[in-house]
Amino acid sequence: MLNLDEIQKQLIAEVADLHDVPKGAYNFRVNSQLAGRHTTANIDINSKENGTGIDIFIKPNTKNESVHIPVVVSASGIKETVYNDFFIGDNCDIVIVAGCGIDNCGSHDAEHDGIHRFYVGKNSKVKYVEKHFGSGNGEGKRILNPVTEVYMEEGSSMEMEMEQIKGVDSTDRMTVAELKEDAKLVVKERLMTHGSQFAKSGYQVSLNGKNSTADVVSRSVARDTSSQTFNARITGNAPCSGHTECDSIIMDDGKILAIPSLEANDVDAMLVHEAAIGKIAGDQLIKLMTLGLTEAEAEEQIINGFLR
Repeated sequence: MLNLDEIQKQLIAEVADLHDVPKGAYNFRVNSQLAGRHTTANIDINSKENGTGIDIFIKPNTKNESVHIPVVVSASGIKETVYNDFFIGDNCDIVIVAGCGIDNCGSHDAEHDGIHRFYVGKNSKVKYVEKHFGSGNGEGKRILNPVTEVYMEEGSSMEMEMEQIKGVDSTDRMTVAELKEDAKLVVKERLMTHGSQFAKSGYQVSLNGKNSTADVVSRSVARDTSSQTFNARITGNAPCSGHTECDSIIMDDGKILAIPSLEANDVDAMLVHEAAIGKIAGDQLIKLMTLGLTEAEAEEQIINGFLR
C-alpha cells in the first residue's frame, strides 16, 4: 500500500479499515504531506491553492462509488489544520470514509484539526464514516478537533458514523447541519474514553425545510478518570421531526455531562430528546460470570455490545 511504514499501515487499517489501496477515489495524507491520490471519471480531487486541504467534486448521478481520505500522523510535534470541502451533485449514492490516526511516541503533542464541509445535492444519498484512533507510548498527547458542516438540499439524505474508542487524549468535536425540505440526517456516535482523556461532542442541527428529519444518537463509555461532554441542539424551523439521544455508561471515577436541547419555531415541529447515564448493572455481570467469564471479561463483553 503506497510507501507507508508498518505503523502508518496499522493506523490506516484502524481508521479506514484498509489493508490495501482502495478501489475508487482516494487521498492519503501522512505527516502533513500527500502520500497518494487517485481520481475517477466521476470523482475529482484537487488540492486547494493555499495548501490547506482538498476539494472533492462528485458529478451528478454518481452511484455506488466511494471516496477514502484517511489522515495519519506518526511524528511527534505535528500540529495541522486541514479544510476538506465535498461538492456532491444531484442524485448521487456514495460512501465517504475519513478518519485520523495518531501514533505519538515522543514528548511533544501531536494534533490534527480537520474541518469537513459537505454540500449535498438534491435527492443524493451519502454515507459518511469517520473514525479516530490514537496509539504510542510517548508523553506527548494525541489531540483531534474535528469540525463537520453539512448543507443538505431537498430530498437528500446523509448517514454519519462517528467512532472514537481508543487512544485519543483530547477531542473537541463540533457538527453543524442545515436541512432543506424532505432532507434526512442520521448520526450514530460511538465514544469511549479512559485514563485522563477528555472528549466533547457538540451538535447543532437546523431543520429548515418541510418534512425534514434528524436523528442524533450517541453511545459512550467513560472509564478511569476520563470526562465527557455531550451537547446536542436541534432546532425546528418548519413542520419537521427531530430526535436526539445520549446513552452513557460511567465507570470508575469517570465524569459525563449530557446537555440535550430543543428549540421549536414552528407549531408542527415535533422534537424529542433523551439522556441516560448509569453504571453497568450488577445482574448483567453476574449472568456473564456464571458462564465462566471473569468480572473484567464480563465488563468488556457488555461494553463491546453497548458500543456496537
